[in-house]
Order: sequence, then structure tokens, then C-alpha cells
Amino acid sequence: MVRFLSGIAAVLLVAAPAAARDILFVGNSFTFGAGAPVQQYRPDSVTDLNREGIGGVPALFRSFAEQAGLDWTVSLETSPGKDLAFHYANKRAAIDRRWDVVILQGYSTLDADNPGDPTRHGIAAGQLAALVHARNRQAQVELVETWSRADLTYRPGSRWSGKPIAAMANDLAAANRRVARTTRGISGTIPVGSAWNRAIATGVADANPYDGIDPGKLGLWADDHYHGSAAGYYLEALTIFGRVTRYDVRRLGAGERSAADLGLTGQQAAALQRIAWETLRRRNR
Repeated sequence: MVRFLSGIAAVLLVAAPAAARDILFVGNSFTFGAGAPVQQYRPDSVTDLNREGIGGVPALFRSFAEQAGLDWTVSLETSPGKDLAFHYANKRAAIDRRWDVVILQGYSTLDADNPGDPTRHGIAAGQLAALVHARNRQAQVELVETWSRADLTYRPGSRWSGKPIAAMANDLAAANRRVARTTRGISGTIPVGSAWNRAIATGVADANPYDGIDPGKLGLWADDHYHGSAAGYYLEALTIFGRVTRYDVRRLGAGERSAADLGLTGQQAAALQRIAWETLRRRNR
């Protein structure tokens, strides 16, 4: 009987996937939360590999994990206005260690010189993935699909000028998914831009910050109509957290403490949690 029970225990141990515990965020201002109080949110709860005292979206991830009873060690390596090629060329020494999960967030248009072109982005993502997998072959490397920039949609001079607000995010999502399909070592993508689009389409968030914020709706952009607001970064963090941990972020509830810290009401927090969950559920179908 003892041998039988031991056998069952062994099977269960083999069958149960090892839970990831260490996560690194690599990105720019869209990760560290420029333009919102998110940037300085709980910097002591995460490890900033550049020692700049940033909390950002990684600190929100850590806060969600604590409240969900999940034990995650969270680190970040970020630099404003940079793409993934910069991080590979200049930050390899900081990144080159063992991680269970690595989140890669590239330039807001993928390529500063050729907006929407994923070539440079994809090459750098592959190089970073190879660096990570040399330390841990089982590491999960995810690309973040970022959001539509209102300044590149409602103002002239951009390839997305005059298009629906969802268009840029949809293009970036398609490009990132193509990179994930064709680049060795990329586990998948995280639909942050799709979550923003869904928040707008369902009336939770305002579509055009240039004409003011409609009553009862959230503004997802900062005052520059480029970076995120507290609500925008909160939705980003929820989507990343739900994707990585498979935790139903609706369970965080209206009393989720980070939302309150950032000035969001319980009703707003719950609405954004629902949007993130619905977006991830649609992606997983």
C-alpha cells in the first residue's frame, strides 16, 4: 500500500508543471509607466537591474501576485524610447542570468525608422530569447502587443493617421504574432493592445483624448496622448499577469489595492479586470 501511494505521489509530481517564480520585464517607457504615477509605484517591491528606482508595470504585477497568494520575484530592465535591439546590444550583461519568464516589450511602432515593420524587432527578440534559453531552456519568453497611439491616429503624418483607433494596435498585434510564429524561442504574445481596443469598444474607456474624456469613461492615455494613464498601465499589467500566471484577474476584485493606490475606484478596477479577462479568454479559444 505504501509503495502504491508513493507511486501515485511520484506520478503527480511528474504530471504537475513546475511553477515559474522569477520574471524579468525588458522594455521602455510603456513598461516602466512614464506619464503616470505607476512609474514610481512600489519600487522597493521589485528589482530594477538599472538601479533607477522604477516600479512600473512590474510592480503592479508583483502586487497582483501578492494578493493572489503567488510567490513571484520580479525584475525589470528598461530604458526610455528604446527598442529590443538596444537591450540586446547594450544590456546583455544585466539580462544574462536564469529566468523562468521574460516579457519583451519593443518600440511603440516596432521600428522607429520604418513604423510597423517587424524585421528589426523580430531579429532582436530572437537574439534575446536565445540569450535567455542558454540559461534556462524551459524559460517562457513573451512579446507584448502594445496599444494604438492616439497621437499617431488623430494627428497627421503617420501611417495610421485617419484610421480607426483600433487599427494601430491591430497591426502591431499581427506583426508580433508573426514574429512569434517565425522566431525560435518566443512562446507567444500578450494582447495588451487588444485589451485597450476592447475597453474602448465596450464603452469602458474613451476613444479620443483630443476631444476630452466622455463622462463615465476612463482615459487610457496620459496627457501626451502617447503613453498610458494609470488606468492604461493598470490594464496592461492585468493582461500580462493573467496571461503569465493563468490567474483569473477578476478574482482580484473591486478591493484590489493597487487600483486604490493609483486613484481608480473599485468599479473602475473591476471593469478593467473584466476587460483583461475577456481579452485573454478570446485569445485562448
